[in-house]
Amino acid sequence: MNSIQKIFQQKDKNLLSIYFTCGYPKLEDTTKVIAALEQNNVDFIEVGLPYSDPLADGPTIQDSSQKALENGINLDIVFEQLMTIKASNKTPLVLMGYLNQMLKYGEDKFCKKVVECGIDTLIIPDLPMVEFENHYQELFDKYGLTNVFLITPHTSEERIKKIDSYTKAFIYVVASSSITGAKGEISKQQIAYFDRIKAMNLQSKLIIGFGISDKDTFNTACTYANGAIIGSAFIRDLGNNGVDNINNFIKPILAKKKRNL
Repeated sequence: MNSIQKIFQQKDKNLLSIYFTCGYPKLEDTTKVIAALEQNNVDFIEVGLPYSDPLADGPTIQDSSQKALENGINLDIVFEQLMTIKASNKTPLVLMGYLNQMLKYGEDKFCKKVVECGIDTLIIPDLPMVEFENHYQELFDKYGLTNVFLITPHTSEERIKKIDSYTKAFIYVVASSSITGAKGEISKQQIAYFDRIKAMNLQSKLIIGFGISDKDTFNTACTYANGAIIGSAFIRDLGNNGVDNINNFIKPILAKKKRNL
């Protein structure tokens, strides 16, 4: 059983995950951000590997990636940083990067480093299904790694069912067909899409991402899935207010509604 499956055993509703970019706003902030998110009871953390050509990311995350690269971040430094908090961090980490990063670093070397850091779940948005079936499934199994697949409003029912059969952690339900970014509120079209996925009665846990930005969008997403990931809105807040004020971003999202007496 991997770390994400264990989380779902303990809690399968209203899971909050936060995406952040390693080495942003400052090179040494990677471990500080993880520690602050853990202290604020985030359920799992999506650790973004900065990349020069992030296909799925909107301008906010692209800018954070560019800034991190300018700060001097690279995969070796990321893995060094993650190793320093391996013993103290109890919140599961999911590593998000692109296929080319793994290829350039060396597939086996990359997988080995990920496992050494105590991480067992990967999100590689541009990994083709056929490549997964022909090669990466065996590679990941060798290292005990789990791959998270993404689905969008345009993903066919047949493909969704195939993804469901391969899923060991969760299916990443992309809230729109566009790139990431805080969008405001969730549209009727998105609700219809969430309803359609929910009605398929998939065996896998569902986590919604792309466009989730605050308590309202988080609560709406959690009506249709097991939880949600907030990325761009957090990155923007982190850039504006720094690591020391992360609790001011997280607390309102997790705050329970007060009952009217």
